[in-house]
Amino acid sequence: MTRPLGDPAGPAPAPDARLGLRGRLVVAAAGLASRLPERPLVAAAESAGELWYRTAPARRDQARMNLLRVCEDLAATGRGPARARRAASDPKALERLVRSAFRHAARYYLEVLRADAYDLEGALEQVRIEDEAAVRSALRDHSPLIVVGMHYGAIELPVVFLSSVTGHAVMAPMETVDDPALAAWFVASRRRVGVNVIPIRDARRALLAAIRRGESVGLVSDRDLTGSGLPVPLFGHPAPIAAGPAFLALETGVPIYAASTRRTGVGRYLARMVLVPAPPDGPRRERLAAYTRSIAEAFEAIVADAPEQWWGAFHPIWPDLVAGAAGATPPVTAP
Repeated sequence: MTRPLGDPAGPAPAPDARLGLRGRLVVAAAGLASRLPERPLVAAAESAGELWYRTAPARRDQARMNLLRVCEDLAATGRGPARARRAASDPKALERLVRSAFRHAARYYLEVLRADAYDLEGALEQVRIEDEAAVRSALRDHSPLIVVGMHYGAIELPVVFLSSVTGHAVMAPMETVDDPALAAWFVASRRRVGVNVIPIRDARRALLAAIRRGESVGLVSDRDLTGSGLPVPLFGHPAPIAAGPAFLALETGVPIYAASTRRTGVGRYLARMVLVPAPPDGPRRERLAAYTRSIAEAFEAIVADAPEQWWGAFHPIWPDLVAGAAGATPPVTAP
C-alpha cells in the first residue's frame, strides 16, 4: 500500500489523556471498526439508522419536507429514479426514501470511523469514476482547482481522488469539533488519505493562500453554515448556497468542479466530477450570483441520482421548510 499524501508518519495518533469521554469512545470505536470486516458493520450501521429513524422525530420531519420538495421537482422535470418521482405523490414511497436516508447517514458515520482502515491506494480501490479518462485529463490540465461537494454519499472520496491525480494534499474546511483532541484525531485520519483539514472559521484566507501556492481546495457547500449564502434556485425554490467557492474562483481564476461519490454497494462507490461553467464577463456581484446558481444546478444533478443519500436533508436547506417553525407543515406520513 502507498503512504498517504501529507502524512509520512502513517496512522492517526493514539488517544491520550486530553480526550474527553466522547472523544475516547469515538477513537475506541474507530479502532474497532477499522479492524473488523466491513459487511457486518454495514448491516449494523443500517440497523442503527433504522433505530435513529424511529427515535428522531424532528430530523425525520425535516428530511421528509426536504426530500418531498426534491421529489416534486424531479417528478415535474422528469429527472431522477422512478422511486424518487413516485415519492412526490405517494406518502409510502416518500417514507421509504426517508428511512433509507437515515440508513445512508449511519453508513457515512461508519465510513468516518473506518478511515484508519485505508491509505490512499486502498480508498481508491473502492471507487469507480464516471468518464475517468476524461476526468483525469481535465484535472491534469487544471491545477490547482476548486472542488465543491455536498453532504451526500461519501463526501471525502472525491478529494481523495483529486489528491491522487494532482499529487498533493487537498485543503478542506471542517466544522468545529468541541473536543480539541478529538478534532486532532479527525485531522490526522483525513490527512492519511490526502485531505488537509482546517477550521471552517476564517477559512477563506487560508484557502486563498493554498490556491496561490498551487494547491487545490475542497468545500462542502450545500448548507449555509455561516449565514452568508446567496439565495439561488434549488429544486425550484430559493435556498441560501454558500458563495465561498464562487468567490475563490473569481478571485483566483481557478475552475470549479462539482464532485460526488454515491454508494453502489458495500465498499463500492461511483464518483463524478463535472466542470461548473464560469459566468460571462460582467459586474462582480452578478458573476458571483451566476456562478453560485450554476453550483446549485450541479447540486441538483448530484442529488437526482440518489436523493436518499443526501444526508444534508436532515437540516434546514430552504428558509420556508424548517421543522417545527410556525407555518411549516410536515408532509403526511404513510400509515
